[in-house]
Amino acid sequence: MMDTKPRRRGRLLLGAVCAAALAVGLGVAVAAPSAYAEADRTVSSNATGTHNGFFFSFWKDSGNASMTLRADGRYSSSWGSGTNNWVGGKGWATGSRRTVTYSGSYSPNGNSYLALYGWTRNPLIEYYVVENFGTYNPSSGATRMGSVTTDGGTYDIYRSQRVNQPSIDGTATFYQFWSVRQGKRTGGTITTANHFDAWARSGLNLGSNHSYQIMATEGYQSSGSSDITVREGSGGGGGGNPTTPPPGGGGGNCTATLSAGQQFGDRFNLNVAVSGTSNWVVSLGLGGGQSLQNSWNASVSGTSGTITARPNGNGNTFGVTIMANGNWTWPTVTCRTG
Repeated sequence: MMDTKPRRRGRLLLGAVCAAALAVGLGVAVAAPSAYAEADRTVSSNATGTHNGFFFSFWKDSGNASMTLRADGRYSSSWGSGTNNWVGGKGWATGSRRTVTYSGSYSPNGNSYLALYGWTRNPLIEYYVVENFGTYNPSSGATRMGSVTTDGGTYDIYRSQRVNQPSIDGTATFYQFWSVRQGKRTGGTITTANHFDAWARSGLNLGSNHSYQIMATEGYQSSGSSDITVREGSGGGGGGNPTTPPPGGGGGNCTATLSAGQQFGDRFNLNVAVSGTSNWVVSLGLGGGQSLQNSWNASVSGTSGTITARPNGNGNTFGVTIMANGNWTWPTVTCRTG
């Protein structure tokens, strides 16, 4: 694939940041989060600001892309094939080593991605934690620097350089840092510090001055839609989609940690990773109306209420498929030695 696509993608994302930098230069104050819930707001032209206590950014160069800002950290988007480039999302005006939880749906047709995205200064760095993408891996053409395993998956680490290209500080030469998840997902926890530290171990050092950090949806000469809810911390969620519980449950040296798998219209998959022992009993407390449809790599008993999993010789990682029946809350999880 020609390398013009990554460069155009970079300009796409940079346009929103440059607009934010211009607003700062003009002395525009950023309003504090309101004490009341703001109504849904649809954005279809370039804008940055705050909505229901979250920073947002939207940019496009042409076409019919739009983003609707909803309750709390939720936004939905849609774009058609007539759109050349667009990017938008919700998050925070200042990036940090925060833990980010997100959930929702993402349906790309062509070149697109879903990523935690941000910038730093001193030095100037553009960074991505790519959770899902369409037909084109956005790190293509970059230099592989290693990998990091975190939050139930493995991410490949890359670095690329952009020479005399638009940035939050105008035309500049800067590096891009990438973590690209090997197993795509649309929901879970991103422990940002683990990526920052893994990049540093690979010689990729972020700047000391953080600009914004958002959970972004992007499209390039493609079509699709997304409905994403983002929040800070390892629990909560919303928007009628699976929510992420605290990192895990356990007793003694036994810990079980949940991570998101695939999501469908009526059910969702969860992965369970057990640490501390190879002789374990994991209990999953299903919510009201939920039932177990399928499981793999463990012996699982029960179909509703509290279900119990034990090792069956396939290691310490197993999975379940849960029929939601309108209840998308993740089950509680506890672990004990067998």
